Amino acid sequence: MLFHELNRAGCKTYLAACEQTNRAALVDPLKDRVDRYLAVLAYHRLTLDLIIDSHTHADHRTGVWDLRELTGAKVVMHRRAPAPHIDIHIDEGSQLELGSLHLQFLHTPGHTPDSTCIRIDDRLLTGDTLLIGGTGRTDFPGGDPGAQYDAITKKLFALPESVRVFPAHDYRGNICSTIGDEKRANARVAGRSRDEYITLMNNLGMPLPAKIQEALQANESAIDDDSLKFPTLAQLSEVRQLEPGEVDSRLHSANPPVLLDVREAEEFSGELGHISGSILMPLRHLPQRAKELDKFRDREIIAICRAGVRSTTAAAILGGLGFEHVCNLKGGMLDWSDAKLPVER
Repeated sequence: MLFHELNRAGCKTYLAACEQTNRAALVDPLKDRVDRYLAVLAYHRLTLDLIIDSHTHADHRTGVWDLRELTGAKVVMHRRAPAPHIDIHIDEGSQLELGSLHLQFLHTPGHTPDSTCIRIDDRLLTGDTLLIGGTGRTDFPGGDPGAQYDAITKKLFALPESVRVFPAHDYRGNICSTIGDEKRANARVAGRSRDEYITLMNNLGMPLPAKIQEALQANESAIDDDSLKFPTLAQLSEVRQLEPGEVDSRLHSANPPVLLDVREAEEFSGELGHISGSILMPLRHLPQRAKELDKFRDREIIAICRAGVRSTTAAAILGGLGFEHVCNLKGGMLDWSDAKLPVER
């Protein structure tokens, strides 16, 4: 296996390639380094097959969309990833082949709901779940310190101690660690109970990344258009969230809500389908088409997407435009489908 970290900075991108077939994967690429990645691939005469984001990034724009467009490689993310245009959705235990290499995926939520770790032979790419001497923060939207503690202690620490750890971030000059070293000496986890870890993570008081609004919501929506003004995190937090069962009950009431599906057209008719009667209005078109919804200003509008993330953005945008009765389908069509509620395709 050919294996390199390509950024030489605190934010890591990893190249893994089968030397027998020259098939390659890039993990956690940055948008502003795409030219560099293409040059490295060309230098080694590699064909890019897979572009993997270990989670939805909040501190930088992802490079997966540019690389997909330029190379035709497939984008890989966990099924809980909110963005459209993902070619392969993986889940706990999924495996992909890259020539003679086998990529094994572990779902490790906590930093984000879609966080995953990738094992390739004796290496474990841990994203922002397990860092060298630390762990990824859990105060972003969808973060869960308890889930992260469980993922680290029950999944990652169950691996052989010799497995080498390669995180998505390190600002102290570390290159890699091992599972054994992290079990014994990780300052965040070692010797702490689950409750102690939750208390610690809930009181870190870390400042948010400088460009979280621009990066996170752009990555969640795959919208690379600076003309779309995303809501602030404070505005997003004000959106009322409805469980799938509650939405289903309201649909059968005397005054049912308007359902606004903000996914892309291929998602609307894709594997998850859509709820009968939904209006399709992709998020990227919402600011220009919002006037079409003026006739529903006196009715409740429920925004819908794949995972409940893009639709929260849509609900906040409508709220900013003066719509007073907008809610969001929590968990989106993923949770609706998991609840085995009816859909159309």
